[in-house]
Amino acid sequence: MPDPAKPTVKQQRDARRAEKVAELRKKLARDKRNRLIGIIAGAAAALVTLTLVIVFVVTSSTPKPSPDDITVEGVTDFGTLTAVHVKTPVDYEADYGMNPPAGGNHFQAWLNCGVYDQPQENENAVHSLEHGAVWITYDPSLSAADLDALRAATPSSYAILSPYEGLPAPIVISAWGKQLQLDDPNDPELAAFIQKYWQSADAPEPGAPCTGAVDGPGRVG
Repeated sequence: MPDPAKPTVKQQRDARRAEKVAELRKKLARDKRNRLIGIIAGAAAALVTLTLVIVFVVTSSTPKPSPDDITVEGVTDFGTLTAVHVKTPVDYEADYGMNPPAGGNHFQAWLNCGVYDQPQENENAVHSLEHGAVWITYDPSLSAADLDALRAATPSSYAILSPYEGLPAPIVISAWGKQLQLDDPNDPELAAFIQKYWQSADAPEPGAPCTGAVDGPGRVG
């Protein structure tokens, strides 16, 4: 006579089948959850990628302001200037009313653009302005912090940075025929001047070299 406390063969078989069904359902649920997580993660990654692409397209397609659209307050315009190669020093203050010079007659050799810790020959630096460079001059008593700020603001090419005795302001930046006096190297007008006049098409010989000629004394960069 069968023992009622012991499952029959059929009951054991049904129990095993139920266990397998339960395991299968768990596996299916687990697989579904993993697929959902994968879909969400993939969608999030795609969204991030799409956002980065949009940001890149927008930022790279944003047009840079034209120099004609940039306004710089306080610029002195010296108008049309002569650009004759001379062999003797030029009195720029007497001949053009400039201190420091922002154009005019100059030596045949230009000053190689760069950072200098000693004063430079006016006539060589003016020739660099003729090629589209900017010349940032500063009072030798300028603080180390202000000088560091000027160096950071100086373009890596077509720019000269050097001390200059007897300036009318702590900092004077010049391009061909244009000049701006500043008290503070962090003045936004400094960056605006560089944006507007650096490698300006208004220079007599824009794009001509600013290297390969004269290295003045005290070049440090």
